[in-house]
Amino acid sequence: MPTSLNFELTLVLLLAAIVAVPLFRRFGMVAVLAYLATGVLLGPDGIGVVNDPDRILGAAEIGVVMLLFVIGLELSPARLALMRRPVFGAGGAQVFVSALLLAGALLLYGIHWKGALVAGLGLALSSTAVGLQLLSERKQLGSDYGKLAFAVLLFQDLIAIPLLAVVPLLGGVKNQTLTWTAVGQALGALALVYFGGRLLMHRALRVVARTQAPEVFTATSLLAVLGSAWIMQQAGLSPGLGAFIAGVLLADSEYRHEVESQIAPFKGLLLGLFFIAVGMGIDLDRIAGEPVLVAGGVALLLLVKFGVLYGIGRIARLVPSHALMLGGTLWLGGEFAFVVFHEALRVDLVSTDNHDRLVAIVGLSMALMPLLLLALDARVRRHEAQHAPAPAHAHAHDIPQGAQLQPQVLVAGVGRFGQIVVRLLAAQRIPYVALESSPEQVEDVRRSGGRIFYGDPTRSDLLRAAGAEHVRVFVVCTDDPDSNLRAVRLIRRLYPQAKILARARNRQHAWRLMDLGVEPYRELLGSSLEVGERVLRELGMPADIAAEHVGWFREHDEALLREQYLVYDDDAAVTQSARQARTDLLRLFDADEDRSAAVPPPAAPEAPPPGGAG
Repeated sequence: MPTSLNFELTLVLLLAAIVAVPLFRRFGMVAVLAYLATGVLLGPDGIGVVNDPDRILGAAEIGVVMLLFVIGLELSPARLALMRRPVFGAGGAQVFVSALLLAGALLLYGIHWKGALVAGLGLALSSTAVGLQLLSERKQLGSDYGKLAFAVLLFQDLIAIPLLAVVPLLGGVKNQTLTWTAVGQALGALALVYFGGRLLMHRALRVVARTQAPEVFTATSLLAVLGSAWIMQQAGLSPGLGAFIAGVLLADSEYRHEVESQIAPFKGLLLGLFFIAVGMGIDLDRIAGEPVLVAGGVALLLLVKFGVLYGIGRIARLVPSHALMLGGTLWLGGEFAFVVFHEALRVDLVSTDNHDRLVAIVGLSMALMPLLLLALDARVRRHEAQHAPAPAHAHAHDIPQGAQLQPQVLVAGVGRFGQIVVRLLAAQRIPYVALESSPEQVEDVRRSGGRIFYGDPTRSDLLRAAGAEHVRVFVVCTDDPDSNLRAVRLIRRLYPQAKILARARNRQHAWRLMDLGVEPYRELLGSSLEVGERVLRELGMPADIAAEHVGWFREHDEALLREQYLVYDDDAAVTQSARQARTDLLRLFDADEDRSAAVPPPAAPEAPPPGGAG
């Protein structure tokens, strides 16, 4: 059983994070800074709640493993192939040029070349979370510099993985422990994770999904992540590399979004704990004694990265103001740098003193980010107000279409109704994401080439994992009316401005959907009217008149649906409305009797009873 001290420590850490994160966000700062500040406050140089940060850091590193797994889920081979030019061109240039310049400065400062190289690469990385959040809040993800920033961040996510794999090897070379046996073990572990994952993970998830037991699916997801990480760790490599490979293997899987939604809560909590532990290890006394050195490091970091990013923006044909905004969005340090510095410290590539200085430099750059960007944005706006913006260059299509990669439509439920919707979207090349809770249905659609993911659309975490915040239209087509309504309520609560179209089983279901501000589509109405029109034609009515009469019937029935919606909780009023509607419909067709005299008038259609299938 955990001791009372462990319980108290856990409660203190959770409470501190709960208080610190909202407070920092209120002042425009990112959650990573809140966690670091919490760690500093609770650590040996703060109030001393924890005097042994390494005890927490060992467990919290699992959060880094899960972060790398989620990054792998986002980097499918198809996505990389589509964006390869801007990702590997602009992104590669930014990372390697910035890293060489920063590593050169660290080398002059006296750090060993291996440590300087690793630290330079860590400093070259920017915060993906902060960068994308800023672009999204400012609605600039679709701009030319927003797309280029997206490509640069994507490459940084990619390069971080081999960087973590190389750090232990560089440490091994320094300590004369790298042998051909170690290299063979590393290659064997890579092969085991890759080929074993391809053979086992999909099959295991498929079997578990059929059990319809969420806790077993969660356990399987955690086993895939931690098992891959453990295999790599046993071979002397970074455990995060194994988790990343596992994520890539599942990136194109139908279970991708379900797995991500299961892992996300663990990742967020443990990653926050990791940054708290990093904050506890910062030596404030040393930093307070070297304010000029730390401030100079921050200035050097910002100037080098800003200059490189501005140059890349101009080479990519961005106008000067947009090149400035590209630099201002990505010149800060990134949360992944803390992971790189910690790994370098673990294998003795950097000293404890230099580790603390590097962490302080990155943390301060992130703290200054909101203020610096506000000042830069004001400067750019003044400039654009004085000068008309230059026309976009013809090569703008070479910049990644990041916004277009996001789904515009989310289809919940891909049964006999939803399949027609997704086939039409696919034929029009409209980006969409489809969710289905039946693993058998998912397999059937996947075999026919459809793009569909396993998961329950009534869960908020799954919607977020599927990219619902970018969706313009939600189409809810689930078979079960209760599930249908739960999904609609959830979407309406999370995305109140969204356009929602929903499948309705019958009139009562349609009215309940209308209560939620949703446009209902009765599942049998269209096909039933097609059959009715064919009957009229078989009886001899001219095709144009039959189509016109069916059109009148549909308009009348939809008007009746809206009229009865106002009183649908009153059975007597609905019954009276149905009787009156039948009379009105007879009069409507009687008025057109002369035109349809070629055949005997068809029997008057019945108005549906209250709650009927129509």
